[in-house]
Amino acid sequence: MLKKRLIPVLVIRDGAVVQSIGFQHTNVIHLKPVTAVDFFNKWAVDEIIVVDVARNQDQRDKFYTVVDGFSRKCFVPLTVGGWVTSTDEMRKLLRLGADKVAINTEAVRRPEFITECATIFGNQCVVVSIDSKRNEQGVEEVCIDRGREPTGLETAKWAREAQERGAGEIFLNSIDHDGCRKGYNLDLIRKVVEAVDIPVIAMGGVQTWEHLVEGIIKGGADAVAAANIFHYTEHSTKKAKAYMRQAGIDVR
Repeated sequence: MLKKRLIPVLVIRDGAVVQSIGFQHTNVIHLKPVTAVDFFNKWAVDEIIVVDVARNQDQRDKFYTVVDGFSRKCFVPLTVGGWVTSTDEMRKLLRLGADKVAINTEAVRRPEFITECATIFGNQCVVVSIDSKRNEQGVEEVCIDRGREPTGLETAKWAREAQERGAGEIFLNSIDHDGCRKGYNLDLIRKVVEAVDIPVIAMGGVQTWEHLVEGIIKGGADAVAAANIFHYTEHSTKKAKAYMRQAGIDVR
């Protein structure tokens, strides 16, 4: 059985690290992205995910600079996502040093895009990012365009289709739980984990180390990810891993 992973997430807007609360990204964290990589390298993380949430592509060059700087200093696998709409864009991010690329909105609008990416770069490079929100009917629904556009797709069914089309991993984020500090959406995680055979990374809502444990033991996730909590706690990922080991989880 594969060991479980702990993954810090850096949300980048206009070249700066920001907090994410309900998919709003207004609070800039006074930490340079490359400095964050230095911390995470020292704190024994398993991977790093970096997501560009800029409102438009005008500032894209700043993100390329961030990715390039990360890859030069990052000693663990690096996943990069945001505004990826073509295989050319994916190729550029991989050449800048990303190990995997997360695709989201374009994958929903044009599902064959997943297969195109998997065929050219390999399934192991393709992470399908899914942003899910419970709709008025109580159904977990896929939302795109930074969570602003409901699609009518049921989240677990879309995850299964993404796998069938070539995704190597699912990065699952609950919009309802994002930044709310109440733990993961465990019911959502379980449904997606049961729907697919590929690894599922849980994201959204972590406030305590116990939430990380719940994501794996109760949710069944293969990896647990968080953003905000890791920005304010010294040696955070080391402490998180120690807690997870004490809970009986086989982490890397």
